[in-house]
Amino acid sequence: MPKPILLSVDDDSDVLRAIERDLRSQYGAEYRVIGSDSPEAALEILKQLKLRNDSVALLLADQRMPRMDGVTFLQEAMHVYPDAKRALLTAYADTNAAISAINQANINYFFLKPWDPPADHLYPQLNDLLDDWQASYRPAFQGIRVLGTRWSPRSYELRDFLARNRVPYQWIDVESSANDSETKRLLEALGEEAASLPVVLFPTVPSFWRASPPTSPKRSGCAPALKPTFTIWPSWAVAPPVWPPPFMARPRGCTPS
Repeated sequence: MPKPILLSVDDDSDVLRAIERDLRSQYGAEYRVIGSDSPEAALEILKQLKLRNDSVALLLADQRMPRMDGVTFLQEAMHVYPDAKRALLTAYADTNAAISAINQANINYFFLKPWDPPADHLYPQLNDLLDDWQASYRPAFQGIRVLGTRWSPRSYELRDFLARNRVPYQWIDVESSANDSETKRLLEALGEEAASLPVVLFPTVPSFWRASPPTSPKRSGCAPALKPTFTIWPSWAVAPPVWPPPFMARPRGCTPS
Protein backbone atom coordinates (compact mmCIF):
# COMPACT_ATOMS: atom_id res chain seq x y z
CA MET A 1 0.00 0.00 0.00
CA PRO A 2 1.43 3.45 -0.92
CA LYS A 3 2.62 5.61 1.95
CA PRO A 4 0.71 8.80 2.78
CA ILE A 5 2.43 11.93 1.48
CA LEU A 6 4.07 14.92 3.14
CA LEU A 7 4.22 17.79 0.64
CA SER A 8 6.49 20.79 1.23
CA VAL A 9 6.50 23.94 -0.91
CA ASP A 10 9.19 26.64 -0.91
CA ASP A 11 10.58 28.75 -3.75
CA ASP A 12 14.01 28.82 -2.05
CA SER A 13 15.75 25.63 -3.20
CA ASP A 14 18.11 25.56 -0.19
CA VAL A 15 15.24 25.79 2.29
CA LEU A 16 13.24 23.22 0.32
CA ARG A 17 16.11 20.72 0.39
CA ALA A 18 16.57 21.30 4.11
CA ILE A 19 12.93 20.71 5.00
CA GLU A 20 12.75 17.65 2.75
CA ARG A 21 15.88 16.27 4.38
CA ASP A 22 14.51 16.73 7.88
CA LEU A 23 11.09 15.32 6.99
CA ARG A 24 12.58 12.30 5.26
CA SER A 25 14.99 11.65 8.12
CA GLN A 26 12.24 11.54 10.74
CA TYR A 27 9.21 10.30 8.79
CA GLY A 28 10.56 8.55 5.70
CA ALA A 29 9.74 5.09 7.03
CA GLU A 30 6.01 5.84 7.25
CA TYR A 31 5.47 8.66 4.77
CA ARG A 32 6.54 9.65 1.27
CA VAL A 33 8.14 13.11 1.15
CA ILE A 34 7.55 15.30 -1.93
CA GLY A 35 8.82 18.83 -2.50
CA SER A 36 7.96 21.58 -4.97
CA ASP A 37 9.58 24.98 -5.55
CA SER A 38 6.36 26.41 -7.00
CA PRO A 39 2.90 26.63 -5.38
CA GLU A 40 1.25 26.46 -8.80
CA ALA A 41 3.13 23.27 -9.64
CA ALA A 42 2.31 21.88 -6.20
CA LEU A 43 -1.42 22.34 -6.87
CA GLU A 44 -1.05 20.36 -10.10
CA ILE A 45 0.79 17.64 -8.17
CA LEU A 46 -2.09 17.48 -5.70
CA LYS A 47 -4.62 17.07 -8.52
CA GLN A 48 -2.62 14.17 -9.96
CA LEU A 49 -2.35 12.58 -6.51
CA LYS A 50 -6.12 12.91 -6.14
CA LEU A 51 -6.66 11.08 -9.43
CA ARG A 52 -4.34 8.31 -8.24
CA ASN A 53 -6.27 8.14 -4.93
CA ASP A 54 -3.11 8.82 -2.92
CA SER A 55 -3.44 10.15 0.62
CA VAL A 56 -1.84 13.43 1.68
CA ALA A 57 -1.20 13.85 5.39
CA LEU A 58 0.63 17.19 5.54
CA LEU A 59 0.92 20.38 3.47
CA LEU A 60 3.83 22.57 4.59
CA ALA A 61 4.34 25.85 2.71
CA ASP A 62 6.56 28.90 3.00
CA GLN A 63 4.56 32.09 3.51
CA ARG A 64 6.60 34.41 1.28
CA MET A 65 6.59 33.11 -2.30
CA PRO A 66 6.18 35.02 -5.58
CA ARG A 67 2.78 35.00 -7.34
CA MET A 68 1.12 32.99 -4.56
CA ASP A 69 1.87 33.16 -0.85
CA GLY A 70 1.72 30.22 1.50
CA VAL A 71 -1.69 31.05 2.96
CA THR A 72 -3.27 31.29 -0.48
CA PHE A 73 -1.68 28.01 -1.53
CA LEU A 74 -2.94 26.21 1.56
CA GLN A 75 -6.43 27.58 1.03
CA GLU A 76 -6.42 26.33 -2.59
CA ALA A 77 -4.94 22.99 -1.58
CA MET A 78 -7.66 22.55 1.03
CA HIS A 79 -10.22 22.23 -1.81
CA VAL A 80 -8.33 19.18 -3.10
CA TYR A 81 -7.29 17.59 0.21
CA PRO A 82 -9.44 19.08 2.99
CA ASP A 83 -8.32 16.54 5.59
CA ALA A 84 -4.57 17.14 5.18
CA LYS A 85 -2.89 19.04 7.98
CA ARG A 86 -1.78 22.51 6.93
CA ALA A 87 1.27 24.38 8.26
CA LEU A 88 3.25 27.50 7.37
CA LEU A 89 6.97 28.19 7.34
CA THR A 90 7.53 31.84 8.19
CA ALA A 91 10.19 34.29 9.28
CA TYR A 92 9.90 36.07 12.61
CA ALA A 93 8.81 39.28 10.87
CA ASP A 94 5.73 37.50 9.46
CA THR A 95 4.55 36.11 12.78
CA ASN A 96 1.46 38.33 12.95
CA ALA A 97 0.41 37.28 9.44
CA ALA A 98 0.86 33.64 10.40
CA ILE A 99 -1.29 34.04 13.51
CA SER A 100 -3.96 35.74 11.43
CA ALA A 101 -3.82 32.87 8.92
CA ILE A 102 -4.41 30.33 11.65
CA ASN A 103 -7.56 32.18 12.68
CA GLN A 104 -8.89 32.98 9.20
CA ALA A 105 -7.65 30.24 6.86
CA ASN A 106 -7.83 27.11 9.01
CA ILE A 107 -4.04 26.74 9.20
CA ASN A 108 -3.13 24.15 11.84
CA TYR A 109 0.31 25.45 12.82
CA PHE A 110 3.19 27.74 11.81
CA PHE A 111 6.93 27.15 12.15
CA LEU A 112 9.57 29.85 12.44
CA LYS A 113 12.64 29.73 10.22
CA PRO A 114 15.22 28.51 11.03
CA TRP A 115 13.81 25.49 12.84
CA ASP A 116 17.14 24.06 14.04
CA PRO A 117 17.36 21.82 15.88
CA PRO A 118 14.35 20.03 14.34
CA ALA A 119 14.14 17.74 17.37
CA ASP A 120 13.04 20.77 19.39
CA HIS A 121 11.36 23.10 16.90
CA LEU A 122 9.86 20.86 14.21
CA TYR A 123 9.32 17.21 15.10
CA PRO A 124 7.30 17.54 18.35
CA GLN A 125 4.70 19.77 16.67
CA LEU A 126 4.59 17.67 13.49
CA ASN A 127 4.20 14.53 15.59
CA ASP A 128 1.05 16.00 17.14
CA LEU A 129 -0.34 17.03 13.74
CA LEU A 130 0.35 13.65 12.14
CA ASP A 131 -0.99 11.72 15.14
CA ASP A 132 -4.21 13.72 14.85
CA TRP A 133 -4.38 13.00 11.10
CA GLN A 134 -3.73 9.29 11.62
CA ALA A 135 -6.58 9.07 14.14
CA SER A 136 -9.13 9.67 11.37
CA TYR A 137 -7.16 8.25 8.44
CA ARG A 138 -8.78 5.49 6.42
CA PRO A 139 -6.59 4.02 3.64
CA ALA A 140 -7.96 4.85 0.21
CA PHE A 141 -9.00 2.16 -2.27
CA GLN A 142 -5.94 1.11 -4.29
CA GLY A 143 -7.03 -0.29 -7.61
CA ILE A 144 -8.93 0.52 -10.78
CA ARG A 145 -11.77 3.00 -10.41
CA VAL A 146 -14.45 3.60 -13.04
CA LEU A 147 -16.31 6.91 -13.21
CA GLY A 148 -19.47 6.99 -15.24
CA THR A 149 -23.25 7.17 -15.19
CA ARG A 150 -25.52 4.28 -14.34
CA TRP A 151 -27.60 4.26 -17.52
CA SER A 152 -24.76 4.93 -19.94
CA PRO A 153 -24.33 2.02 -22.41
CA ARG A 154 -20.58 2.60 -22.52
CA SER A 155 -20.35 2.55 -18.73
CA TYR A 156 -22.33 -0.71 -18.65
CA GLU A 157 -20.12 -2.32 -21.31
CA LEU A 158 -16.97 -1.22 -19.51
CA ARG A 159 -18.11 -2.64 -16.17
CA ASP A 160 -19.28 -5.83 -17.85
CA PHE A 161 -15.93 -6.15 -19.61
CA LEU A 162 -14.00 -5.81 -16.34
CA ALA A 163 -16.35 -8.18 -14.49
CA ARG A 164 -16.20 -10.90 -17.15
CA ASN A 165 -12.42 -10.76 -17.07
CA ARG A 166 -12.36 -10.79 -13.26
CA VAL A 167 -10.67 -7.42 -12.90
CA PRO A 168 -11.43 -5.87 -9.47
CA TYR A 169 -12.60 -2.28 -9.67
CA GLN A 170 -14.50 0.41 -7.78
CA TRP A 171 -17.56 1.90 -9.48
CA ILE A 172 -18.33 5.61 -8.94
CA ASP A 173 -21.69 6.76 -10.28
CA VAL A 174 -21.22 10.50 -10.74
CA GLU A 175 -24.99 11.11 -10.86
CA SER A 176 -26.04 9.28 -7.71
CA SER A 177 -23.02 10.68 -5.83
CA ALA A 178 -23.31 14.19 -7.29
CA ASN A 179 -23.63 15.68 -3.82
CA ASP A 180 -20.68 13.72 -2.44
CA SER A 181 -17.81 16.10 -1.72
CA GLU A 182 -15.12 13.55 -2.59
CA THR A 183 -16.70 12.86 -5.99
CA LYS A 184 -16.87 16.61 -6.68
CA ARG A 185 -13.17 17.00 -5.88
CA LEU A 186 -12.35 14.06 -8.14
CA LEU A 187 -14.30 15.56 -11.06
CA GLU A 188 -12.61 18.92 -10.50
CA ALA A 189 -9.21 17.24 -10.59
CA LEU A 190 -10.15 15.57 -13.90
CA GLY A 191 -10.95 18.94 -15.43
CA GLU A 192 -12.04 18.70 -19.07
CA GLU A 193 -11.71 14.91 -19.01
CA ALA A 194 -14.78 14.76 -16.78
CA ALA A 195 -16.87 15.52 -19.88
CA SER A 196 -15.67 12.28 -21.55
CA LEU A 197 -17.20 9.67 -19.27
CA PRO A 198 -16.71 6.86 -18.63
CA VAL A 199 -13.14 7.29 -17.41
CA VAL A 200 -10.93 4.57 -15.95
CA LEU A 201 -8.61 5.73 -13.15
CA PHE A 202 -5.47 3.81 -12.28
CA PRO A 203 -3.37 4.18 -9.11
CA THR A 204 -0.32 4.82 -11.32
CA VAL A 205 0.88 7.42 -13.81
CA PRO A 206 -0.55 8.01 -16.38
CA SER A 207 -3.61 7.97 -14.20
CA PHE A 208 -6.60 7.60 -16.51
CA TRP A 209 -7.82 5.94 -19.68
CA ARG A 210 -10.87 6.76 -21.73
CA ALA A 211 -13.20 4.09 -23.02
CA SER A 212 -13.22 4.07 -26.81
CA PRO A 213 -16.33 3.62 -28.97
CA PRO A 214 -17.36 0.00 -29.51
CA THR A 215 -15.01 -1.96 -31.75
CA SER A 216 -14.22 -5.57 -32.57
CA PRO A 217 -10.58 -6.30 -33.43
CA LYS A 218 -9.95 -8.66 -36.31
CA ARG A 219 -8.65 -12.07 -35.39
CA SER A 220 -8.30 -15.50 -36.94
CA GLY A 221 -8.72 -18.85 -35.23
CA CYS A 222 -9.56 -17.37 -31.84
CA ALA A 223 -12.35 -18.42 -29.58
CA PRO A 224 -15.27 -15.95 -29.81
CA ALA A 225 -15.54 -15.91 -26.02
CA LEU A 226 -12.82 -13.26 -25.90
CA LYS A 227 -14.42 -11.01 -28.52
CA PRO A 228 -14.67 -7.62 -26.79
CA THR A 229 -17.53 -5.19 -26.94
CA PHE A 230 -15.00 -2.34 -26.84
CA THR A 231 -11.37 -1.62 -26.12
CA ILE A 232 -9.74 0.73 -23.63
CA TRP A 233 -7.52 3.34 -25.25
CA PRO A 234 -4.97 5.31 -23.24
CA SER A 235 -5.57 9.01 -23.76
CA TRP A 236 -1.81 9.61 -23.87
CA ALA A 237 -0.91 6.85 -26.32
CA VAL A 238 0.14 7.26 -29.94
CA ALA A 239 -0.72 3.68 -30.87
CA PRO A 240 -3.43 1.20 -29.83
CA PRO A 241 -2.63 -1.04 -26.85
CA VAL A 242 -1.75 -4.69 -27.29
CA TRP A 243 -4.80 -6.93 -27.59
CA PRO A 244 -5.76 -8.80 -25.47
CA PRO A 245 -4.82 -6.56 -22.53
CA PRO A 246 -2.29 -8.07 -20.10
CA PHE A 247 -5.01 -9.02 -17.61
CA MET A 248 -6.93 -11.05 -20.21
CA ALA A 249 -5.82 -14.62 -20.83
CA ARG A 250 -5.64 -15.75 -24.47
CA PRO A 251 -7.09 -19.11 -25.38
CA ARG A 252 -4.33 -21.69 -25.86
CA GLY A 253 -3.08 -21.63 -29.44
CA CYS A 254 -4.73 -18.30 -30.20
CA THR A 255 -2.61 -15.49 -31.57
CA PRO A 256 -3.87 -12.01 -32.45
CA SER A 257 -4.22 -11.22 -36.12
